[in-house]
Amino acid sequence: MIDHIVLVKFSETTTQEQLQEVVTRFKALRSHLTGIVDLQAGLNFSEKNQGYQVILSVRFEDRAALEAYGPNPEHQAVAAYIREVGRVDSIIVDMEV
Repeated sequence: MIDHIVLVKFSETTTQEQLQEVVTRFKALRSHLTGIVDLQAGLNFSEKNQGYQVILSVRFEDRAALEAYGPNPEHQAVAAYIREVGRVDSIIVDMEV
């Protein structure tokens, strides 16, 4: 299995409503992708968050499922929305478990 973890930092002008919409759109990806074992998304409340406000954690069955995720049109639509509402930076971590 593959754990795919994404932390996203947004600009100061990004609203709480927009952040929540990002979380909602991340969660909706589950029904559009194959090979997902688990998907979690939420707002980061840690005091040590270094400005990264949104977290996505996806467990894929295998690397092939992860590779299919990137170019998926539904994923690309969420990525476009994230850029639209002020994405500043992202950290992505993939590990085999």
